[in-house]
Amino acid sequence: MLQRGDTIGLVTLGSPILNQTTINIGIQTLRNLGFHVVLGRHVFSYDGIVAAPADQRAADLMDMFTNPSINMILATRGGTGIQSIFPYLDFGVISRNPKIISGYSDMTVLLNIIYQFSNLLTFHSLMVGDFRPNTPAYNFDQFFEATSTITSPRIIENPPNIVLRSLVPGNVTGPIIGGNLTSLVNTLGTPYEIDTSGKIFVIEETNAPSNTIYRYLLQLLMSGKFDDCLGIVIGQCTNCLVSYGTTFDDLINALLVPLGKPMIANLATGHGYYKTTIPIGATVRLNATEPSLTVLEATVQLENPNV
Repeated sequence: MLQRGDTIGLVTLGSPILNQTTINIGIQTLRNLGFHVVLGRHVFSYDGIVAAPADQRAADLMDMFTNPSINMILATRGGTGIQSIFPYLDFGVISRNPKIISGYSDMTVLLNIIYQFSNLLTFHSLMVGDFRPNTPAYNFDQFFEATSTITSPRIIENPPNIVLRSLVPGNVTGPIIGGNLTSLVNTLGTPYEIDTSGKIFVIEETNAPSNTIYRYLLQLLMSGKFDDCLGIVIGQCTNCLVSYGTTFDDLINALLVPLGKPMIANLATGHGYYKTTIPIGATVRLNATEPSLTVLEATVQLENPNV
């Protein structure tokens, strides 16, 4: 459970940092909140598309997991390339050294694979750049309710001005997984392919035109990823572009609603101004009749400050 006075380790696991000021503001905000901050060796490194070679970025992450003074690992950003570190990770070591880990965007793949391979809950939530004075209180409330309390059951609530919508009624209970659509599609056909069987599947996206989203949804459909999931949660498609007169919502209605899986839409996730915290791997109840999403277990442990 994350508490004031704990130490947060920062890692850059994908694309390099292009605006150090944003990261420095985040570091200072974390310190103002009462946390100590430790930087990975390659937080500000630059190696073209990625911050550093894959083995070096992986070593930064493993160092954070094996450092007993680190209570939480926080991504500086997503971008691209996080998947390339997977062959260099020791998922057994990660499992034996549980930490809170948070991020979104391309961090989606790491959050899900740690859950799949190490059986640890992870958090599709804030990154360092989200810790700034003008961040909505909602984002912090969601984050700290998930990481600093053992409250359960706990409803994942949208901000008052963003209404959850029911697309297919029904009620299902199971582990919640997923995140950024682009990142999830990139796992298909690899040893790190997303496992949706018996899961509640979350999808969100940003800055993608509808024709690209169409391609990605088809790939997931044809890979059977919607066949065995229990239910579907559609997040926001932030700054997504309309193609051929077809919107993101049009695609969801045409491709996913006919599957008949319990489904809600408009969850404030990932790249939006408002960001809920999704505990990847936690058991949740999806009520798609009277739209709600309830976490049924504590997502951190009181007795172990490193969980």
